Amino acid sequence: MEDRDLMENELLVIKGVCDLYLHGTIESTTAEVHEAFKCALNETLDIQNKIYNLMKDKGWYNTEDAEQQKIDQTKQKFMTNN
Repeated sequence: MEDRDLMENELLVIKGVCDLYLHGTIESTTAEVHEAFKCALNETLDIQNKIYNLMKDKGWYNTEDAEQQKIDQTKQKFMTNN
């Protein structure tokens, strides 16, 4: 398995863990449990960010910049819905 494939798999797993910790935080019934999930979520988000940045630096995670016109249209759409 190539390094890129390993990093992609790790990123997917970390994103799934973030989702679980987020829901654990939201659904917590005590302050202690809430804080434990929140700390775990923040640590996992830091790991996710490091993986993303490594992949981006290697050219393995490409993103496209949104066109300013589309950004403006989206802003307008949500501003008129208020």
